[in-house]
Amino acid sequence: MFLNQTMSYLTTDVVIIGSGIGGLSCAALLARYGFNITVCESHSIPGGAAHAFERNGFKFDSGPSLYSGLSYSPSPNPLRQVLDAIGEELPCVNYDTWGCCLPEGDFDTSVGADQFCDVLMRFRGEDAVREWRELQRVMEPFAKAAIALPPAALRLDLGAVFTIGRFLPSLFPHATNVAKLTGPFSNIMNGVIKDPFIKNWLNLLCFLLSGLPADGTSAAEVAFMFADWYRPGVMLDYPIGGSGALVDALVRGLTKYGGQLILNAHVEQVLVENNQAVGVRLRNGKEIRAKKAVISNASVWDTLKLLPEASIPKQYRQRQQATPECDSFMHLHLGIDAQGIRPDLACHYIVVNDWYKGVTAPQNVVLISIPSVLDLSLAPPGKHVIHAYTPGNEPYDFWQGMDRKSEVYAKQKQERAEVMWKAIERVIPDIRSRCEVTLVGTPLTHERFLRRHRGSYGPAIRAGEAFFPGSNTPLAGLFCCGDSTFPGIGLPAVAASGMIAANTLAPVQKHWEMLQEIGC
Repeated sequence: MFLNQTMSYLTTDVVIIGSGIGGLSCAALLARYGFNITVCESHSIPGGAAHAFERNGFKFDSGPSLYSGLSYSPSPNPLRQVLDAIGEELPCVNYDTWGCCLPEGDFDTSVGADQFCDVLMRFRGEDAVREWRELQRVMEPFAKAAIALPPAALRLDLGAVFTIGRFLPSLFPHATNVAKLTGPFSNIMNGVIKDPFIKNWLNLLCFLLSGLPADGTSAAEVAFMFADWYRPGVMLDYPIGGSGALVDALVRGLTKYGGQLILNAHVEQVLVENNQAVGVRLRNGKEIRAKKAVISNASVWDTLKLLPEASIPKQYRQRQQATPECDSFMHLHLGIDAQGIRPDLACHYIVVNDWYKGVTAPQNVVLISIPSVLDLSLAPPGKHVIHAYTPGNEPYDFWQGMDRKSEVYAKQKQERAEVMWKAIERVIPDIRSRCEVTLVGTPLTHERFLRRHRGSYGPAIRAGEAFFPGSNTPLAGLFCCGDSTFPGIGLPAVAASGMIAANTLAPVQKHWEMLQEIGC
């Protein structure tokens, strides 16, 4: 990397727009492959939707809070594969239980093959247990198929013949199941499950995975979950230091191999010359030239805003612009006094208010994370941090055009946050009197700080109807990664998308060597 003093622009091999987990995974892996990498991040903090921030000694996760497959290697989790490839450790606390507050009642459940059967026996009886056991049996070959090909092996060029080819012997026994994995999970679920509680539960898990219920979530995503969550001895992970520790590990990997991250660097336009992406222009007027490629970690809608009108076919722009979107979020971040609090708090709680409304209904599902239960470093002594949020079910239209400084906005924030307060009160009844830090976020907050189009969770691409696009685009030199590209939404998925983009640019020999080094 160097600054051309006469031309006043930076030159690099690859410039990456956005430091979300997909962008950082891509950047760190490309740097490991030997490319000169520059990541431009609009915010003052890296990590995108997974960044962490601090208030009065309380360290908050801005988004993701549930992790698995990060504390051991080799792991089927693409994010762990990225960390292995760049040689970065991520110390984690292990646990296996979370709380549920459902219309049927409150209970604790855990990962693993058996405990959920105890829940079913309590609420639904022996017939429900038999159905769940049958679903586990049916899902077993699909789960094996879902993890038979490591995401680290994927690339979108002819080199895939060599990197994917080495796994053909292990893939061959699963050939008949692969086609079903591309369809919606409901195709499998409805053939086995009749019990309404189990159907509701599976729709909830699908919604948390993809932002869509079972009839829109790919069977592959659920099969991966079954492979990961319902195997013997499984544990969940929480990175010590929270999501910020995960982001820091990826940034360390990037800089260790010579890459650089530039914060407060808002990309205003992708530079196009001779029908090829050649760099970016920042809001401050500076340019960063890319000799190899420009990779956008922004959403599909936000990426389109960066491209000159004539740089891509009109039909492609219209098709991408019409990509359906998931709704946004409400967030409630709390720093609380934990003196005298119940000693059996779980790290996570899932609250569902009414199954009949559907899991995607606005304000019907609330997630609660109390990570300081596991990691005391996240809060001052005797305190806890709490992050409650409505996961991708808050309509942006309720907020569009509002003045964030107005009394109307402040009042609506208070009203729309009430569902989160009530959810937490099911776990900590006196929560309101314990608060020392209170922060309410809305879709406008999500849009502003994360640079997310309409504050969206991401594309609502329904399995069986359409596919997430790959990293390639019609504009030469421009690639994409993140939750608008295959395989979609969620930390493992965006890490996989970053790997795929990086692998596609990398020489096959270096890709091959990486696979051998991480044990794939």
